[in-house]
Amino acid sequence: MNLKRLDKIISSQFNISRSITKAIIHRGKVKVDGQVVRDPSLQVDVDSVCIEYKGQVLSYKEHIYIIMNKPKGVLSASEDKSRETVVDLVPPELFRQGLFPVGRLDRDTTGLLLITDDGDFAHMVISPKKNIFKTYKVLLDGDITEDMFEQFEKGIVLADGTKCRSAKLKRVCENTAEIKISEGKYHQIKRMFGVVGLGVNELERVALGGLKLPINLGAGECRELTEAEKNQIFDN
Repeated sequence: MNLKRLDKIISSQFNISRSITKAIIHRGKVKVDGQVVRDPSLQVDVDSVCIEYKGQVLSYKEHIYIIMNKPKGVLSASEDKSRETVVDLVPPELFRQGLFPVGRLDRDTTGLLLITDDGDFAHMVISPKKNIFKTYKVLLDGDITEDMFEQFEKGIVLADGTKCRSAKLKRVCENTAEIKISEGKYHQIKRMFGVVGLGVNELERVALGGLKLPINLGAGECRELTEAEKNQIFDN
C-alpha cells in the first residue's frame, strides 16, 4: 500500500496550498471512491482509490520529470526576484510546488535541461559517481588543433590549478565541436577551451547520458519525460 494524507495528495497534484486544500476538503469538495470525505488527515492508498476534486479524477504522480529546451538568457534556478528562471517557463499543467532544475546551465547556455521535484533522482543524475556524460555542441572563435584532442582526453588543468576529468572532444566542422564531460564545474567548458586559447561563442547541451534533446522541442518549450527517456539518461 502507498498511504498518504488526503490533503497532501490534493495539494501536490492540483498545486493548491495545504491551508486552502484543508478548507476545500472540510467543505465536502473531495470524494474518495465516490464518497464525500471531510477529513484532511485521512490516509488513503493512492495506488488503489479513486480521488475526485471538482469532478476531475486525480491521476496521482508522486513526482514529475520535465525536459526543457532552455533558451538563452534564462536562469537555471527555481526563483529569482528580478530575472526569469526556467521554472517560470513551466506551463500551469506541469507546474507544482518544489520544482527545481537538475544541475545548472549558464544563463547564456541553451539546450537540454531537466526539471523535477524529486531530489533523489536529481542527485543520481548529477552525482559524479554515476559518470553520466553531458554532451555539448560548441561554437568556437577558432579551429581545433590535433594536440587538443589528447589534452582534453588526459584532463585539462584549469587556470586555478583544478584538474578536470577526461573529456571527449570531437570536431564537427570548422569552429564547431562536440564535447562530452562527466562533471559540472563553474563555467567549465568555457574555462577548458580558454586553457587551449579558444573562446566559446555559443554553447548548447544536446544530450544527457543517452537522452538526446528532442528535435521537435522548441526553445523555451518543455514536456514530461517518458519512463523510457528517464532510463536513457543512465545509458551512456
